[in-house]
Amino acid sequence: MLSISGTPFSLSLLMNASHLKPRLPLPPFTEETARQKVQLAEDAWNSRDPERVALAYTPDTEWRNRAEFINGREQVVEFLRRKWVREQDYRLRKTLWAFMGNRIAVRFEYEWHDASGQWWRSHGNENWEFDEHGYMAKRYASINDEAISEAERRFRWPRHP
Repeated sequence: MLSISGTPFSLSLLMNASHLKPRLPLPPFTEETARQKVQLAEDAWNSRDPERVALAYTPDTEWRNRAEFINGREQVVEFLRRKWVREQDYRLRKTLWAFMGNRIAVRFEYEWHDASGQWWRSHGNENWEFDEHGYMAKRYASINDEAISEAERRFRWPRHP
């Protein structure tokens, strides 16, 4: 149970209530607003904060991430917690690929290491669809992993707070 100004709230209630407020920028996207949406997503994912990331999605969001199917913000949070336990020192870059109306396509790369210390670079594409309030309703990700040495890393910036 969370407390806001002394009033207790469940995470589920808070996550579902946040959908009432528009999440800028709103569709239909221009090149500028699509790039803003991509940057906002990159910043949120680099925080490695599952609750923060989940708030960008509709309460009933639908995902495919690799071969895993995820439905709803609560499953998004569970998925991201598992992901960032496994994918340590995660650092991500997203690039706008295309946009039209309420949809955006991105290319991305991220680097991480596993518990044994093996570094990986993951490459992929995501297709996003937003509702009229600016929340992502659908996210479909195709991802490939490549083992790299520590010396081959490109993403070395300090972890965000």
